[in-house]
Amino acid sequence: MITSFLDTDFYKLTMMQTVFHHYAGAWAEYKFKWRNWDRMSDSLKTHHALESFMEELNTNIRKLCNLRFAKDELAYLDSIHFFKPDFIEYLRLFQLNEDYIARVDVVEGIPNIIVEGPWLNTILFEVPILAIVSELYTKHTGLVNYNIRKHGMENLKSKLTWLKRNVHRDAPFQFADFGTRRRASYEWHEEVIEYLLENARSYLAGTSNVLFAMNYEVKPIGTMAHEFIQAHQQLGPRLVDSQAKALQTWADEYRGELGIALSDCLGFDMFLKDFDRYFALLFDGCRHDSGDPTTWAEKLINHYRKLRIDPRTKTAVFSDGLTFEIAVELFKEFHTQINTAFGIGTYLTNDCGFEAPQIVMKMTKMNHKPVAKISDSPGKGMCEDEGFLTYLKQVVKEKVEGKW
Repeated sequence: MITSFLDTDFYKLTMMQTVFHHYAGAWAEYKFKWRNWDRMSDSLKTHHALESFMEELNTNIRKLCNLRFAKDELAYLDSIHFFKPDFIEYLRLFQLNEDYIARVDVVEGIPNIIVEGPWLNTILFEVPILAIVSELYTKHTGLVNYNIRKHGMENLKSKLTWLKRNVHRDAPFQFADFGTRRRASYEWHEEVIEYLLENARSYLAGTSNVLFAMNYEVKPIGTMAHEFIQAHQQLGPRLVDSQAKALQTWADEYRGELGIALSDCLGFDMFLKDFDRYFALLFDGCRHDSGDPTTWAEKLINHYRKLRIDPRTKTAVFSDGLTFEIAVELFKEFHTQINTAFGIGTYLTNDCGFEAPQIVMKMTKMNHKPVAKISDSPGKGMCEDEGFLTYLKQVVKEKVEGKW
């Protein structure tokens, strides 16, 4: 199901280069979580498909380990000015290792996937695995016989009709495709990209999918994910400074490029404590991925103003469960106060008339020690060590209260 390493999110490669230069010896563990399994499991059980689902999942994950970067793919990455020659040469040799697939099985009736190994050599497993799981769900629940293209295209056309009626063609509203990891299928994802380019090109800022960015000559979009900030909980000098350490490492690597900071790994209030005038001037803006987006944007704008920075020179990127309706509402409310951008995923690539899997694969350990994400949205946090999580929350609470 995955035939190219570029069939992934751009931020996996930008993070990978940073790991290559700064943390080549770090050791990571990733675990899979199916957030809406309680609702989805009945479909697999009804179709007696869980066993064959898992067999194909195992096969496809192991096939990832046969992939290599092709010459034209390396040439494309080399043309992106912030990818450095030594990293490109490393990718020329790169191959995923099957030994780092710790588990692919069923535990208590739920699919279980664990990847463990050197961070540099495991970072590219996540997005392809999620895309495989999502496509296999479509296939093994019998939905492959459901006309995905017909219903998906009807929905997509309806959405674009609504968008064109509600956003003036001269308004600076744009969105990016963020739908790789939860798409109904590769073929449907590609059809969505083609349709958007033919019918809504002025609205499409780019795609997080590097392969489609290369093939269709659109901008690849992405900077960092939660794992990058989480990892620094065990890489930085002090836990309380871990987020600031992550931001500084990013700035050291990219020197002003890729300047959108992810803001919700330890909660937004904690982020703002770390995001002082130095980082606020250095980074181009911030990305929202949990919590109420309106409250988040208001806090971010006020934070810039308190730091004597004009928010109109910065960008707020929204990427949490967006629809066109939500995105346009946020655009109309905030675009005169701060530049706005929108990353839209499942709504574009897996809205075909049936519920889409809500699946993630998160870093759970760095250098054999626990890491955590503390989300502003219930159910989006992830940590398996309650002792560490309790301590981290206390550290965050004390810093937000000004005790550090």
